[in-house]
Amino acid sequence: MEAVHSSKTELRKLVNSAIVPLSLVIFLWAIKFFELFFHLELFMFGLFPLKSEGLLGILTSGFIHGDWEHLLANSLPLIILGTGLFYFYKDIAFEILLISYLTCNLWVWLFARQSWHIGASGLIYSLAAFLFFSGILKKIPNLMAVSLLVVFLYGSIIWGVLPLKEGISWESHLMGLISGTLLAFYYKGFGTQRNLPEWMYEDDDDEGNNFVSNDTEYLEEKNNP
Repeated sequence: MEAVHSSKTELRKLVNSAIVPLSLVIFLWAIKFFELFFHLELFMFGLFPLKSEGLLGILTSGFIHGDWEHLLANSLPLIILGTGLFYFYKDIAFEILLISYLTCNLWVWLFARQSWHIGASGLIYSLAAFLFFSGILKKIPNLMAVSLLVVFLYGSIIWGVLPLKEGISWESHLMGLISGTLLAFYYKGFGTQRNLPEWMYEDDDDEGNNFVSNDTEYLEEKNNP
């Protein structure tokens, strides 16, 4: 009975974790429908490096996609990686999401080639890098398994950081990868044990858990069972 209750709790957490990423993807699709319905060209809301007219793109470029194929390719990774972010790192998920997005786009504006850059792929690369390296840095075996799953699902994206295909913003991919990696190192001591589901610790002892908990309530419960 307890196992059933625990499973239902984790399922509820998983569903709740998907709300923000799924809402974001729905919003992206709504923008594309709006663009096509009114016969608009929203590329001017993209990002153009080192040009004043491209500065707005630091905020808006991730919401604009070239066609349905481009949008579809970004939708599923955003849902999966975004859900993973909110499931495992609830307390800092919004910070990671916002910093990843803005940092990646700012770097693209500063360093990328002179062309319009649009799409959410930079954010996807940042989330993938963050989840992968965070799992390794925290040295929690089950969380490391999640990192390996990220590699299995999206390992091929590493080729996206190279200028191998015309028309692809490999700079966004590269900046996203760097951003996510740096965030994983910066936040390696952040977050609370409570944010991670119990099954993450089932094979760990206290010495193997190098989380720095900032949850006072959790620490009191642990010290006074």
